[in-house]
Amino acid sequence: MTIEPFRHRDISAFLELAAMENWIAECWELEFLLSRFPQGCFAARAKLGEIAGFATSLKHGRSGWIGNLIVAGECRGQGVGERLFIQTLQALRSEKVETVWLTASNMGKSLYEKHGFRSIDTITRWVGTGLGRAPFHGGEIVGGSALSSVIDIDSQAWGDRRSQLLAATLERGRMLSSAAGFAGIQPCGDAMQIGPFSALDGGTAGELIEAALQMIPGDVKVFIDSPDSNRAAGSIFSCHGMRGGGSNQLMYAGEVPDYRPELLYGLATMGSCG
Repeated sequence: MTIEPFRHRDISAFLELAAMENWIAECWELEFLLSRFPQGCFAARAKLGEIAGFATSLKHGRSGWIGNLIVAGECRGQGVGERLFIQTLQALRSEKVETVWLTASNMGKSLYEKHGFRSIDTITRWVGTGLGRAPFHGGEIVGGSALSSVIDIDSQAWGDRRSQLLAATLERGRMLSSAAGFAGIQPCGDAMQIGPFSALDGGTAGELIEAALQMIPGDVKVFIDSPDSNRAAGSIFSCHGMRGGGSNQLMYAGEVPDYRPELLYGLATMGSCG
């Protein structure tokens, strides 16, 4: 078994593995990660060159994120996942990252705890449908707020500036914004995702979610990955007919982050970048 760089030509193999696990994974996320932090993305190959697994990571300012750790079914139980994980962790630490984030399933949590990660929150996937009647059209920014304002609000939630991730996710969809919050709406497979989504108060968050759902047709499924520690978020989503589904643990290692979940309503991606 060898651990090698994850290359653009490997994307199709990753997507095949992801489909087997019913992951919502899209080509744009992988292209983004490989263009922004290629030194932190790895592929595992068996002796004959067949793909055994993948792991990706992304550096922000002082923090980083590990995501997309996946191992082919026939290669599990051989330590492949741990080797991939260690490679990504070392890549981030070599860049002097102070805090490393990830989301963990119940199955993967023990591996991360072994390497010093601890749970800080639970991320629940809220599922609903749009409230609008017109087709969704992306590619525009509503509200006139500059990206710098969005980055500032997001940084208050995460304790770090995540400029590249925010620009990439918001450019591919639509952004609703005000002086006290913002919500991105972006395609997510056959559904739509609301996120990144942060607000300085619950009233602003309620206005943003109402406006976002009105922009999505009523026959389209909607996902939001939101922290349980933000109790206002769950109440707002429930009032709009959304229901909580599966959940993962939000974990970190390194310096304790200046994390403020009361400002965080929706992650930017479904686990791959935060």
